[in-house]
Amino acid sequence: MKMLLFLCLLLVGIPSNSFCYELYQQGVRNQNQRAHVGIHSNSFCYELYQQGVRNQNQRAQGNQNMPWQGVSNSVCRFACCFYKEISSRENNGNVFFSPLSISTAFAMLTLGARSDTLTQILRVLCFNPRQISESDIHEGYRQLMQMVNRRNGGLQLNMGNVLFVLDRLKPQEKFLSNLRNFYEGEAYPMNFKNSDQAQQKINEYVARRTNGKIKDLVNNLDPLTEILLISYIYFNAEWEKPFDPKYTKMSKFFVDGSKAVEVPMMFGMGLFKHGYDEQLSSTVVQMDYKGGASAFFVLPDRGRMRKLEKRLSCEHLSRWRTLVTKSSVNLYLPKFTLYGTYNLKDILYKMGIMDLFTDKADLSGITGQPQHRISQAIHKAVVKVDETGTEAAAATGMEMVPMSVPLTVRFNRPFLMVISMENTILFMGKIVNPLKKE
Repeated sequence: MKMLLFLCLLLVGIPSNSFCYELYQQGVRNQNQRAHVGIHSNSFCYELYQQGVRNQNQRAQGNQNMPWQGVSNSVCRFACCFYKEISSRENNGNVFFSPLSISTAFAMLTLGARSDTLTQILRVLCFNPRQISESDIHEGYRQLMQMVNRRNGGLQLNMGNVLFVLDRLKPQEKFLSNLRNFYEGEAYPMNFKNSDQAQQKINEYVARRTNGKIKDLVNNLDPLTEILLISYIYFNAEWEKPFDPKYTKMSKFFVDGSKAVEVPMMFGMGLFKHGYDEQLSSTVVQMDYKGGASAFFVLPDRGRMRKLEKRLSCEHLSRWRTLVTKSSVNLYLPKFTLYGTYNLKDILYKMGIMDLFTDKADLSGITGQPQHRISQAIHKAVVKVDETGTEAAAATGMEMVPMSVPLTVRFNRPFLMVISMENTILFMGKIVNPLKKE
């Protein structure tokens, strides 16, 4: 994979009524009365919450000096719930987003959120106040961003946040200080009344910070906007074991049982990390990037995608690392580029962040006044998977493989993709049609 990046946009001022939110609420109220809350034991997000309750003492003890681990666990739970919400409405389309970037953007807002607005954001981000303090949450994100914002042989991953504030508003000094210290965030005054000029400046900033990969992010900027929050993540990495482009051939990819499209299919032969998850009826292939990140490609058996999506959990994601082992494989993987764009306002409202997008929003910790809200929230992510170039492929040497018949793993039907680093989920997606970019 050569390139991947994401950008999350929030225009100030939020709503609630969602599957994950309701399960969380009921879990809080009835954690000791599971049989009486009307929630089935196989309910995905409820199980995630229950596990957090059961292990809260152990986790708090184990992560006492490493808040980033607690934050990383919550990012994973949020990722699975967000994926469930997205995949239920995508009508079998492609899915791609960055849970870390979305989570960081909204966690940054909690620096200035108060009352129910604060409570709702923390719940949807899967933080339990009994389990982790607000100070540890912000410290955890600070530690995660330090790990993420680094250059390491063959891998470039930059993550950042910026706040554009109506020039007549004066953000609180404490908020600005915490913004810089915990999230490496910046704040710029902006004249939103001149919306065309403001839009141009914002889009130029975004394009610059994402190496030109995201252009014209903001369209039809509302001149009544008061605060605009942008969170971005840019990822560029090379495979540890690249594909040789000369073996890439056009091949069929079965979008569903009857429809097939012709896609450029990469081919790799040799030792690959792979395994079979019997609980999910899925084949898992792990491919590592130079610099420490890894991609997991998960291919469900025919007709088992719904089973995989329903049962997907942080426990399964964690187990994949020990499930996969190196052995001889003939691997077929399509080249693809995806652009995921989501209206976070609608999605997160249904997940439980309600007040932030309405007149009930309390962001008084930012401006000193409670009547400012998020008017829009947009998430855009881009992923490009390819051979990483002829030079990289040509630089690989001969590989000793065992004298056995290699297993053939062919990603020629819909599959999931998860990219992680330091056990933190950076990106998650579903490839239904490699030819469809949007």
